[in-house]
Amino acid sequence: MTNLITAEGLKKLEAEFDYLWRVERPKVVRGVSDAAAEGDRSENAEYIYGKKRLREIDRKLKHLGSRLKLLKVRSLPAKPESVGFGCWVSYEDEDGAGRCYQLVGPDEFDVSSGRISIDSPVGQALLGKRVDDEVTISRPNGDLTVYITAIGNEKPY
Repeated sequence: MTNLITAEGLKKLEAEFDYLWRVERPKVVRGVSDAAAEGDRSENAEYIYGKKRLREIDRKLKHLGSRLKLLKVRSLPAKPESVGFGCWVSYEDEDGAGRCYQLVGPDEFDVSSGRISIDSPVGQALLGKRVDDEVTISRPNGDLTVYITAIGNEKPY
């Protein structure tokens, strides 16, 4: 797993960690404490749910804490010549259908917002390629050949 992240991605992870630690966890701890004070815990749904939620938060905090220690912010190149970390890459397939993605680290990918991991099969196929290169992307339902149309630092649209 790649330990690279954009500055924007790092800020989001740090904000999530801070929110869980300073806001969410203390709120759940108070709820569990209040529910425990009511007596019998074995049939107390608020207590049982609160303990479960607390374990989920602690597990997420542990994961985020360990990832934040390993992550390295990679700045974007001024004018990328080839596809690399942080770049936005546009391509068209044989039918002329176009796509545009930013290659990011595995901690910040979000396909719905156009961010894919450089560790993904598509990311790996695109890395190092240049405009007008033909790229074959291996997929479970068959290979897809695409042509790179643009590379840049910002989302083109």
